[in-house]
Amino acid sequence: MDKVEHSQQHPRYQAYDRGYLPVTEGHTLYYEQAGNPAGVPVVCLHGGPGAGSNAWTRRFFDLDHYRVIQFDQRGAGKSTPSGSLNANTTAHLVADMEALRTELGVERWLVFGGSWGATLALAYVGAHEASVRGVILRGLFLGRASDRRWFLDGLKQFYPDAHDTWLKALPVSMRDAPLEGYQRQLNSRNSAVRLAAGEAWANYEAACSSLAGGSGFGRSEGAWRMARLEAYYLANHCFFADNQRGALSAIVHPPKVPGILVHGRFDMICPLEGAFALKELWPTLDVQVIQQAGHSAGEPAISEALVQAVDRAKAW
Repeated sequence: MDKVEHSQQHPRYQAYDRGYLPVTEGHTLYYEQAGNPAGVPVVCLHGGPGAGSNAWTRRFFDLDHYRVIQFDQRGAGKSTPSGSLNANTTAHLVADMEALRTELGVERWLVFGGSWGATLALAYVGAHEASVRGVILRGLFLGRASDRRWFLDGLKQFYPDAHDTWLKALPVSMRDAPLEGYQRQLNSRNSAVRLAAGEAWANYEAACSSLAGGSGFGRSEGAWRMARLEAYYLANHCFFADNQRGALSAIVHPPKVPGILVHGRFDMICPLEGAFALKELWPTLDVQVIQQAGHSAGEPAISEALVQAVDRAKAW
């Protein structure tokens, strides 16, 4: 792959449209559009679940060519109710994407997602491939039982210090079952307990996301929302009926749309093995293994590969 300098990311532009879309069971989604209103539509799926969208993602796109659509999934970002677990499943999020596509008058769109956003992208493609013109994925999370075990326990092989800090943020009585313990803390009626648990969870994830180490999160509602939703989805096997296969179970036949998957060789959050498990089901998927890179989209080599991928997708 030809190297693209990190500085060649496309400039950040302000959104030209912002709005709220009421969906089902009392949820309302916040969305933004940026770039060319007459351009090729692309929907960006944020990670977490619960991380929320951010304008930084637009820098991967040539906004003279693309109409970039971002939305906060149920409970995330500016969507309401904030942090809600009610009627919040993978199937609900897939249905929300179709509702948003219809609301915005999009016939077919490019689907762009990293980490949990890649999980959701696969679930959407499996259900609505006719609405998809192509897929760009990054740092694939499949939501399998093995992926859950890895995040909760396996990561300590490489990040024993971060794992120890994460575990010791729980009361001693909860450390034998940390996922259940974190769910209790994140759902506590005591706001100080909730926020402290959210900070500890988010900092653990950040510490393991980049080869250079993450900068960490402060004690905030945003960290709490993400941690609460992540723990909830993990506890429910990301709402895939086949918890051994996770998002792979959504791919019942090889997708006919083009796809690119950018994955760091040293992605510790989502090990590279998952990328090749997907390629077995989707032989035409272009899996790009990025050397000297981890999980974060902010790592220079990952960013460069994503810029190239979205520029290639102009021909789709």
